[in-house]
Amino acid sequence: MFEPQERPRVFAVPCGVDFPRALVKGLIARSAGHPPEALARAEVIVNTARMQRRVRSLFDAGPTLLLPRLMLLTDLAQRAALSGLPPALPALRRRLELSQLIAKLLDAQPDLASRASLYDLSDSLATLFDEMQSEGVSPETIRNLDVSDQSDHWSRAQQFIAIADEFVDRTDDAMDKEARQRQVVLNLIDQWQNSPPQHPVILAGSTGSRGTTLMLMEAIARLPQGAVVLPGFDFDQPDRVWEGLDDPLISEDHPQYRFYKLMKDLELSPRDVQPWTPDAPPYPARNRMVSLALRPAPVTDAWMSEGPQLTDLDHATDTITLVEAPNPRAEALAIALRLRQAAEDGQTAALITPDRMLTRQVSAALDRWDILPDDSAGQPLQLSPPGRFLRHVAELFCHELTPDRLLTLLKHPLTHDGPDAARGEHLRHTRDYELHLRRKGPPFPDADSFAAYAATHDLLPGWADWLSEQFADQSISGTLHLSDWIARLRIRAEGIAAGSQTTGSGTLWDKKAGQKALEVIIDLEENAHYGGEMNAHDFADLLGALLAQGEVRDRDAPYGSIMIWGTLEARVQGADLVILAGLNEGSWPEAASPDPWLNRQMRHKAGLLLPERRIGLSAHDFQQAVAAPEVWLTRAVRSEEADTVPSRWLNRMQNLLRGLPDQGGRAALDAMRARGQVWLDWSTVLEAPLPSDPAQRPAPRPPVYARPRRLSVTEIPRLIRDPYAIYAKHVLRLKPLDPLMREPDALLRGIVVHKVFEDFIRDSRDNPDLLTPEILIERTREQLQAEVPWPVARSLWLARIARIAESFVAGEQTRRANARPSGFELKGGVTLAPLDFEIIGQADRIDVDARGCLHLFDYKTGDPPTEKQQRAFDKQLLIEAAMAEQGAFRDYGAARVERAVFIGLKSPIKEVPAPLADEPPAKVWSELKTLIEAYFDPAQGYSSRRMVHRDDFAGDYDHLARFGEWDRSDTPKPEDLT
Repeated sequence: MFEPQERPRVFAVPCGVDFPRALVKGLIARSAGHPPEALARAEVIVNTARMQRRVRSLFDAGPTLLLPRLMLLTDLAQRAALSGLPPALPALRRRLELSQLIAKLLDAQPDLASRASLYDLSDSLATLFDEMQSEGVSPETIRNLDVSDQSDHWSRAQQFIAIADEFVDRTDDAMDKEARQRQVVLNLIDQWQNSPPQHPVILAGSTGSRGTTLMLMEAIARLPQGAVVLPGFDFDQPDRVWEGLDDPLISEDHPQYRFYKLMKDLELSPRDVQPWTPDAPPYPARNRMVSLALRPAPVTDAWMSEGPQLTDLDHATDTITLVEAPNPRAEALAIALRLRQAAEDGQTAALITPDRMLTRQVSAALDRWDILPDDSAGQPLQLSPPGRFLRHVAELFCHELTPDRLLTLLKHPLTHDGPDAARGEHLRHTRDYELHLRRKGPPFPDADSFAAYAATHDLLPGWADWLSEQFADQSISGTLHLSDWIARLRIRAEGIAAGSQTTGSGTLWDKKAGQKALEVIIDLEENAHYGGEMNAHDFADLLGALLAQGEVRDRDAPYGSIMIWGTLEARVQGADLVILAGLNEGSWPEAASPDPWLNRQMRHKAGLLLPERRIGLSAHDFQQAVAAPEVWLTRAVRSEEADTVPSRWLNRMQNLLRGLPDQGGRAALDAMRARGQVWLDWSTVLEAPLPSDPAQRPAPRPPVYARPRRLSVTEIPRLIRDPYAIYAKHVLRLKPLDPLMREPDALLRGIVVHKVFEDFIRDSRDNPDLLTPEILIERTREQLQAEVPWPVARSLWLARIARIAESFVAGEQTRRANARPSGFELKGGVTLAPLDFEIIGQADRIDVDARGCLHLFDYKTGDPPTEKQQRAFDKQLLIEAAMAEQGAFRDYGAARVERAVFIGLKSPIKEVPAPLADEPPAKVWSELKTLIEAYFDPAQGYSSRRMVHRDDFAGDYDHLARFGEWDRSDTPKPEDLT
């Protein structure tokens, strides 16, 4: 296939040429004139399974030929002499062992790092070990680094890196994956030196960014029939630029640096790299422009000398569209519109971006047209239904069971989903039980509450027992071995998934996502004995991290011609339209991950990869993709937080074009933007809301017979301030849904405090010796223990009562000197004559003096209303006094009210009397009758927010009244209802 030559054999494909297609074309061309079996003897090594499938599909398309042997870099172990090599060490086992070693180090020296960073440190350290083994750097090399000019941070980092020695000593029965792969390559190279293969061996598509791969590429290039085929080689780059790439500290981020290093090791010049096929890129002028724009920073002065030599810029950019969207949503919608156009025109289109949030937004936008793109990355396993389900189950071990955690799992699509599991009945029970939890609690469901609920409801047989077994008392405060944790997780997850009517695991492990999740669980089970002891939170973090590493392709059939690729997939594919999206710093290129162990200089001295390596690879991906036949370059000018910075490569292209006005650079850039603006305008039109008139301030007027005939005393202020709330509650019969999470709120505090003082006053009335601050505090403690399950709330509320205990008792002694406590929490009602309307209420406390006059007291846990507020709006206590004189409370008849007082139960205690002298009960009763009569008039509407106390008042029915589309200055619009 190749003519004999002394020099290593290196070929390349220029940017913009479909690499897999060119590879196949070159293989067929070089096998022409040879026997049919010659091609079959060729061995072609590629770096990804996706590229392997693409090459195979191109051969399958014809003509009919015997296929070469296609294999992956990771398959080399099958062909190498592996005598004596132990098996590869499972990645999970290594991580667990590293975690144990780091945990011991942190226990011995707690000041080194926080315990919460245990798994992050193990991941970071494992990555460093991977790199050391791939690059052939020993721990001894790291230890012998000259760090005399480094900070004290190095001494701490060195203690962690020293773990490498112990780690290697502990894994004699297995080799790390990267170390084993390197040894495989070394064995293969040694074998080739003794007996080089005479058949063609071709390594195609790799850039040599890792040391092991680079070593293999160099060995293959030197074989008698060996060759390396490089992707995206810049044939237009001058020799002086290649020579300027010698220093990796300043050149590692250049897109062609990895090729320079390969040529340097092989003692080749750029002119020694031959084209693999005669195929020319779609736009050679564009390749020259991009090559100049991406020159290393020290030689960008070449823009001044070589820029004027660029020609045909209008043709080079006439199929480039630049979209500078105002925000990520607009960017995603413009991309989606273009992809839809490609689908209609029958084009193959690929969206390339490392920004996964952007790809999700684009997929969501395409969903409106029923276009499901072929996403190479799929969905993160942790976000799939089984992944979320397992994480929720693991959370049961970390926290006491609460209604939200319980219902999250009960409503999950995988819960109670086994064969014949009666999932419909389960969902009905779940709905009813949710309403029960909202109304009555408890805040922390347990086996007793499940049993109590089952006793009063007709449920599926065993449903309540299933709840108790699977959900009650699952939290664990101590530590367990990882083997115990994973066993508990699997038993609990399968039991919840199967449901109460069947056994097994339901549909938890079904379909691709379930199978992938099961692989993670089995892997964890097999390596759990290396994990050691951990608490529930550590186990949940570990499980989440393992699930986050997996990905699941969508089970639905995608739209074949619309694809979403990562940058790696883009190297081995071709498309009519390529969209490079998210072209902002931090995305293209991605920000370098912080290295807690070695700085750039130390990495360079040790022979490790520099952080700029990923930037250089990303630059190479950009240089390849931007050479496609039709290209979109998109970015969002502003993110959710701040203005963005354009990608350095896009910025260089724009600056270069701006600096070439005589060659038409500025005009070409303006044309690129204009083409993008067209699509942005279309996306704006698509997103423009339909015109809709704002709602007017409502004042519904229902028929008189439909209006309420009974209101409580506490609802009268609401009738004055926000009549619409009375209409919604009593006419429409709408009630706010109780919160799912029962909280120690003001309502509960009021109920508990009222009960405390009711019992305290009643008991001390019969036994005055009990009227002491100590007894009040003790009664408070008992009531809080019985009714308030939140320790913090109990402590806080008890402290509040303790602060006012003495002053309350002193005031109570004064109150008892005037009257004797008689009734507590008394309900009463009276009809407004001649109206068919009843006012009902409940008095917190009624005392009776020696003359038979009544003294009304109302407890307030907050600030009681002032006398001014009581005169205008808050007439609750005044109305209670008027009701008492009308005989609303049967035990007292129509007795005279001597006084009515609000008692504010907060420090300092406030007693605010109702202004009975200015607002006597007879007057209040007359005004109340007038108010109620007004709403018996068909012309009187229930206007919204009529006299709210504050503008920021949030009513329960403001959303129903569409408050916000109108304000309080608007005139209410009456609406007659039938």
